[in-house]
Parts: sequence; C-alpha cells; structure tokens
Amino acid sequence: MSRHAKSISDDAGLWCQIERAPARNQAALFLDRDGVVVADTRYLGRPEDLRMMAGAASAIARCNALNIPVVLVTNQSGIARGYYDWDGFRAVQAVLAVELGAAGAHLDAVLACAYHADGREPLRNVNHAWRKPNPGMIFAARDRMEIDLSRSWIIGDSVSDVAAGAAAGLAGGILLAAGDAPLREAQALANDRFAVENASDLAAAVAGLIGGRRLAHRDAPGQ
Repeated sequence: MSRHAKSISDDAGLWCQIERAPARNQAALFLDRDGVVVADTRYLGRPEDLRMMAGAASAIARCNALNIPVVLVTNQSGIARGYYDWDGFRAVQAVLAVELGAAGAHLDAVLACAYHADGREPLRNVNHAWRKPNPGMIFAARDRMEIDLSRSWIIGDSVSDVAAGAAAGLAGGILLAAGDAPLREAQALANDRFAVENASDLAAAVAGLIGGRRLAHRDAPGQ
C-alpha cells in the first residue's frame, strides 16, 4: 500500500492525516480515541498524561494483520477551549504511535475536529459537520480512502460516536462500558441497516466483530 500523510492546515479546526491508503472499497474500523484507545483524562493535551487502555494496542494490531483499515475519529474541544493546541495534539499522537508500534500496531488515518459551541474564535461553532455526532469525519475518511461505509463499524465510549456511525450509514456501532441510560439511547439508533452493540472494552469489541465475521477485509477467506 502506498504511504502518505497529510494534515489539513488551511482550516484551523480540522486535522486529517492519512498514513496508509487501503485497497479500494474495503470495510474499515472507526475508533474514538479517549476512553477507547487511551484513558480519558479529560482534555488530553500532554503526552506524559497518555495512558493506553488495556488490550487496545493488540486489538488494533489484530485488525492491521487482517488489512482492515483502522481510522481514528476524535472530537478535540480542548483545543477550541484553549486548554492545549494542535502542537499538543500532535505530541500526544506521536506518543500514541510509539505505544502502538511497540505492539506491532498502527493507525491508518487520524481525523480530529476542534470546533465546539463553547470554543474561542475562530473555533467557536455550534454544529460543525465534522464534530460527532455529525458524520463529517467519517465521510472525509471515506472520500480520501475509498472506504465502503456500508460494511464498516465504529467503536466509542459515547452515544455521539454511535450516532455518527448511524448518520454515516455504517453497518453498526459498539458502545463501550456504558451505563443503562446511554446504552438505551444508543440502542434506539438501531434499525435494519445499523446494528448497535455494547462491549466491555476495545479488545472484546474487536474480537466479537472479527470472530463473527462482521468486519473483514474483502479478500479475506470466507468473504
């Protein structure tokens, strides 16, 4: 696969870095970051504060081994609020890449949206298309990587993650470690084209998707 990277610099509130271009028309796994891949420390803007979630790196490596593109889609309102900046985000992502690499894992793309209704100008935006629960980041990844959204899944720890997947026309979404109320809210998004499930963590969610053959490279055996 070709390797290339691009960070959107002409929009102060958006980040899009495509590291690897998958084969055309493949299913992908979309992941939220905080609370899914790394611990949610509230506005993670310092690399020394990064803590990996148990089993997350090996779960991503499992997808990598099957040539399933893994795409990080993360809201970053801490930038809009002035708690850190894109340099801080970049530094955190660099450490995350090292942690993943130590487990033989990588992200194929990273997309982030800093816009927020309570942000400082120019990052104040009540309802930016890229901010989850809107599907803009997923659509941007689709357009740049030629992903088959109808066979793709999203995993997150917030109802907004699942809602973004439903709005994008994904096959399904998995909500991690949620209480009864958020789980009911997420399950209300399910229909005959969009499945909603819950799991304890990323490793369990990925094991269920791959073991159940609901997420696979198109050329994988049995597909």
